[in-house]
Amino acid sequence: MRLHRNLVYTTIDSLNAIFNEGEYADKVVARALKKDKRWGSSDRKFVAETIYEIVRWKRLYAEIADVKEPFDRDDLWRIFAVWAVLRGYPIPDWRQLEGTPSRKIKGRFDELSKIRKMRESIPDWMDELGVKELGEDIWTKEIAAQNQPAKVILRVNTLKTTKEQLRALLMDLNIETEFLKDQPDALVLKERANVFLTDAFKDGLFEVQDASSQLVAAFLDVQPGMRVVDTCAGAGGKTLHMASLMQNKGQLIAMDLYESKLKQLKLRAKRNGAFNIEYRIIDTTKVIKKLHEKADRVLIDAPCSGLGVLKRNPDAKWKLQPEFIDNIKKVQAEVLENYSKIVKPGGKLVYATCSVLPSENQEQIKRFLTTETGKSFTFVKETKILAQQTGFDGFYMALLERKKEI
Repeated sequence: MRLHRNLVYTTIDSLNAIFNEGEYADKVVARALKKDKRWGSSDRKFVAETIYEIVRWKRLYAEIADVKEPFDRDDLWRIFAVWAVLRGYPIPDWRQLEGTPSRKIKGRFDELSKIRKMRESIPDWMDELGVKELGEDIWTKEIAAQNQPAKVILRVNTLKTTKEQLRALLMDLNIETEFLKDQPDALVLKERANVFLTDAFKDGLFEVQDASSQLVAAFLDVQPGMRVVDTCAGAGGKTLHMASLMQNKGQLIAMDLYESKLKQLKLRAKRNGAFNIEYRIIDTTKVIKKLHEKADRVLIDAPCSGLGVLKRNPDAKWKLQPEFIDNIKKVQAEVLENYSKIVKPGGKLVYATCSVLPSENQEQIKRFLTTETGKSFTFVKETKILAQQTGFDGFYMALLERKKEI
């Protein structure tokens, strides 16, 4: 187990792009992995995992290394040295790593690990908000769970194959998967693998989608032949799941503010063999008004803080600001007000977020039900998913039914 110079240099360059140039970790990692065609899978794994780990533990490692932002090149090397010592790597005699104080690093780690915001490596404001909304005990467990790396979960595309067939196909490629209890379309990878390179992915037999996210489409109770509207479709993970549950029968309208996201969804839909989807950009209020009281089912996968998906987006800990959360709550109230009007009498609506904060979830629903528009809905049920309970993303979903006109 030793450090290789070219892999470490790539890691340092990548951290510089994420911490100092504001780039997103997933994009930076994808670019880094294309840097050298000679790298084997263990080299690529080292680069990806090391970048993500240092991003995840940035505050803790910077504190131990005694460096402050903005980090210069030497600071990044000192942070890297902390990571290497704590991971048990022998420190090579490179100029950048000279004088690494291994014993001091371990001592500081033990000391700082007693303080939650340091141990879990989060900003002060996030720690205070978590305690305020969830209470000391739940927040302590939840943020610890959110710091565990995310598992890779596949959603089987039932328009093209079955869970059993896909599992056997991947087994032939030495990719082992397990079924997930109570989730009919999910397969969990036993070990991380680049599944996007497989023919099974290129042929549209599966999508990568977290287990919590896979619960949303079924929660909305979509059926073949219905008219269903996904109001915040994005790149369409949940849209595609609904298309498969509808067996391509009926009409599925995917809407978003951004044309670029719907273009991505079109490509994915083609690969998935999902052809009952229509695409509409929300460029004026007319787009929504035309659909008032027309849909059997409406999904509002609302924009949110993302405080349920830090497992897979650890850089969000550093990019997110408290003002953003205040603003996004206003947006959530607006989309509930406007998009709920698409549901026809007797139809159903699901409001979902990938946040664990009650103020973005159940409190939004309670407030909505007291509004003039909300009074025409009945609350049916809700599901709150915490990472500490499932090991998957934190999620919230509420099912509402529009009252039938008398």
